[in-house]
Amino acid sequence: MRPFKTMIMASLFSLSAIVAFNVSAQSADNARFLSLVPPGGLPVIPVFEGWTANADGSTSYSFGFINRNSEGAINLPIGTLNFIEPAKYGGLQPTHFPSGRSTGAFTVTISAEDKGTDVWWNLKPADGGDVLKVPGRATSGAYELDFVRPRPQGALQPLAGFGTSGELKAGLQAQIGEHNGTVKAGEPVVLVINAADPSDRDTTDPRFVKALPMGVTFSMYQGPGDVTFARHESTTAPTNPYKETNRRFRFWSAPGDNAMTIDDTSGVARVVATFSEPGEYMIRTKVDNFRAPDSQQGDQCCWTNIIQKVTVTP
Repeated sequence: MRPFKTMIMASLFSLSAIVAFNVSAQSADNARFLSLVPPGGLPVIPVFEGWTANADGSTSYSFGFINRNSEGAINLPIGTLNFIEPAKYGGLQPTHFPSGRSTGAFTVTISAEDKGTDVWWNLKPADGGDVLKVPGRATSGAYELDFVRPRPQGALQPLAGFGTSGELKAGLQAQIGEHNGTVKAGEPVVLVINAADPSDRDTTDPRFVKALPMGVTFSMYQGPGDVTFARHESTTAPTNPYKETNRRFRFWSAPGDNAMTIDDTSGVARVVATFSEPGEYMIRTKVDNFRAPDSQQGDQCCWTNIIQKVTVTP
């Protein structure tokens, strides 16, 4: 047994040495390994989330991204810095990338005739560097998304529509519509969506006696300038839900003015938006069911995205 034990110990030592060498090499190469994330200078990383088969025979690929820079969003306009191959599938990807991880930001749908086509999303840092790209493909069952099916406790993707009574649909990119009305640069405008929760929950379960709130977040998706959001007068400002004696009290932080909840199975959400300069903008509204115990971004369920096109004049 001694030679065998000696061989194991030697193998473990070799493995440890390799790991140590790799850690050292990474530290020397990028000077950021195991260090705090810097405020800027890192590229935006495109992410392929998975695919879903649609009833009409088409296939949808879901993409997200990671912006590891701790301060400020990054803008990468469509073109050499932000493009999709084949080019015919491009044009509806985001150009505005807030800090952090954004899951299921947009989808690309492939027709039944083009089934099996790989779709590559390419991003390149504005200040130079290599192109980072990721393929959307439907060759692995492990990447198939099943959010169209109810979760274990009945959660489903919310339904969302434009205005106070627009048609309700569900999906990772359910609708793209035009904002009605005149919008001028520098002048506030109210953006409105309506939503409903189709989830089928067991109301005898104490967790579901009352309707679970739906989360709503408005954010810039595309545009030539900046968009600032303010809380609408109809939206109650959130307060710390914990008592001061609760240790979680000091860790709670209020959501941004672009985020709110609909505290029923259906309702309307409003936000005040101000656009910095004229041009064509897109505003993404994400409606989620994340208060449900069986819904979260990590499981790719349950939320719906709709995109509102806004033309801003001088």
